[in-house]
Amino acid sequence: MAGSDLLLTLLGAVALLFWGVRMVRTGLTRTFGATLRSMLARASRSRITAFLTGIGVTGIVQSSTATTLLLSSFAGRGLVTLPVALAIMLGADVGTTLVAQIFAFDIKWLWAAGLFVGVILFSTATSDRIKSAGRISIGLGLMLLALSVLGGVSGAMRESDLLKVVISALGTEPTIAVVVAAMLTWVTHSSPAIILFSMSLSASGAVSPALALALVVGANIGSSIAPYVALSGSSVPARRVPLGNLIARTAIGVIAIPFIPHIASVIPVASLDPGRFVLLAHSAFNIAVALTFLPLLDPLARLVSSMMPELPAAADRRAPQHLDPTALDSPSEALACAMRETLSVGDIVLDMLRRSLPALEGTDMTRVREIEKSDDDVDALHEAIKLYMIRASKADLSEADSRRYVEILTFTTNLEHIGDIIDKNLMELAGKKIKKRYTFSAEGAAELKRFHGQVMDNMRLALNVFASRDVTLARRLLLAKSDMRSREFESADRHFARLREGRAESIETSSIHLDVIRDLKRINSHLTSVAYPILEAHGELRESRLRIIPASDATIMPAESDPSAVRK
Repeated sequence: MAGSDLLLTLLGAVALLFWGVRMVRTGLTRTFGATLRSMLARASRSRITAFLTGIGVTGIVQSSTATTLLLSSFAGRGLVTLPVALAIMLGADVGTTLVAQIFAFDIKWLWAAGLFVGVILFSTATSDRIKSAGRISIGLGLMLLALSVLGGVSGAMRESDLLKVVISALGTEPTIAVVVAAMLTWVTHSSPAIILFSMSLSASGAVSPALALALVVGANIGSSIAPYVALSGSSVPARRVPLGNLIARTAIGVIAIPFIPHIASVIPVASLDPGRFVLLAHSAFNIAVALTFLPLLDPLARLVSSMMPELPAAADRRAPQHLDPTALDSPSEALACAMRETLSVGDIVLDMLRRSLPALEGTDMTRVREIEKSDDDVDALHEAIKLYMIRASKADLSEADSRRYVEILTFTTNLEHIGDIIDKNLMELAGKKIKKRYTFSAEGAAELKRFHGQVMDNMRLALNVFASRDVTLARRLLLAKSDMRSREFESADRHFARLREGRAESIETSSIHLDVIRDLKRINSHLTSVAYPILEAHGELRESRLRIIPASDATIMPAESDPSAVRK
C-alpha cells in the first residue's frame, strides 16, 4: 500500500472508530438518559456507592465526558457535594475501561451482523427506544469494522519508513508521546477510540510496548481535559468536578511517565499479548487513580476549591429583588413592592428595545440570541409578580389599592407582551434579514431609527407615568399615540415612494421594513395603555371616541358625511 493510501485509510478508520463510539454513546444516552440521571442523583449515600455508580453509569454510556457533563450540572445546582462528585468521577474513569476489554477478544467478524441488525431496527422501528437500539447496534458494527481495518493498516505501517522515524522519535521521548496522545484525545473527545487505536497498533507490532503505554497515559489525561474545556462557561461549582478529575489523572500520569520503560520491559516476562496488555494498562492506570485518591477526596476537594474559589455572585435577573413576602400582610406595602419589581421588568424591556435596533441594522446573530435570552428573564419576573399579587389580593384591599392592583397587573402584562413582540417578532425579522443578507436603504434605516427613537422616548415616559401616576404626563403619553399614528403613515408613504422609484434595497426589505414599523406601533400601543386608568380616574377621558351626530343624520355613515368624523 502506497504511503498516501496508507495515511488516508488510517485516517478513515480512526474517524469510523470515533463515529462508532459516538453512535453507541448517543443511543445509550437517549435510551437510558433519565435512568442515568436518577442513578447519579441517588449516588450521594456514601462515597463507595458513588464510586460504584460512576463505574456503572460510564460502563453503560462508555464516555466519562458524558458522565462529567451530567454530574457537573448536579454539582452546579448544589445537588451533590464536591467530594461525592469526585468519587463518582473516579468510578467513571474505571467504567470507561469495561467495553474496551470486551473488544480485546476476537469478535471483529461480528461487524456485519451489527450493521445489518442496526440498519433494520433503525429503518423500520417506530418506537424511539427501538431506534436507539438500532443506533447502538450500528455504532458497535462500525467500531468492529474500524478495528478490522486498523488491524490491516497497522500491519502495513510497520513497513513505512516515515512511520518508523516518527515512532522511533516518540519511542525515545515518552513525555512527548503522552502530550501528543492527550491532544488527540482532547480533539476527538473519545478516549475509547484512542485506546482501541493504540491497541491495534500495539497488537500489530507497529509501535513498541513503551510507546503504547505512553499513548495510554496520554489518552487518559486528554479525556479529562475535554470536559473541563467544555464547561469553561459554567458556574464555579460545576467546573470544579472536571478540574478535580484532571488533577487526579495528571498527577498519576506524571508519576507514571518515568516508569514507562520499566513497565514495558515486563511484557515478555508476563507473556501477554501486546494488544491486551494495552487494555490492561488502561484499566490499571484508572484503578491506580481511584485507589490513590479515594482516601484523599476531602483534601482533593479543598485543593480544587482553593484553586477555583467562588466568584462574587452576579445578580440573577430572573430572581425578584423587591417582592418582600413579609409585606404581604400590608396591602399598600405589598403593592409598592410589586410596583418596584414591575419597574425592574420595565428596565429590562427598555434595554431589549434599545438593543433591538442594532440587531435589526446589523449582521450579528449573537445580538439576536442575547435579546431572546432577556425575554426569558422578563417572563420569569412577570410570573413571579403575578403570583405575588395574587397572594397580596387575599388581604382586604381598599378601593384605591384595588385600582392600583389592576394597574400593576395590567402594566406588567403589557410589559411581558412587549418583550414577546421584541423576541418573537422583531428578532425573527432581524434573523430573516441577516440570513438573507438584506440591507435597509439609507433613507429606510433613518426612518426606522427615528420611529424607534420615538418609541424609546414613549417607553421612558410610560415608566414615569406608571411610577408617578401624574395626570399631565399621562396626557402627554396619550397625545404621543396620535403622533405615532401620523409618523406611521408618513413612513409608509415614503417607503412606497422608494418602491415606485425601484430602489433595490427597499424592494428586498419591504415586508421587513413595514413589519418593523407595525410591531413598534404595537409596542407603543401597549405602553400608552398605562395612561388610560389614570386619566379616567381624573375624568380626562370621554366615554366614546365617536363624534356624536344628530339623530336625523344617523343613517348616514360618518365617512360619507365627514371624513374626520371617526377619529382613528
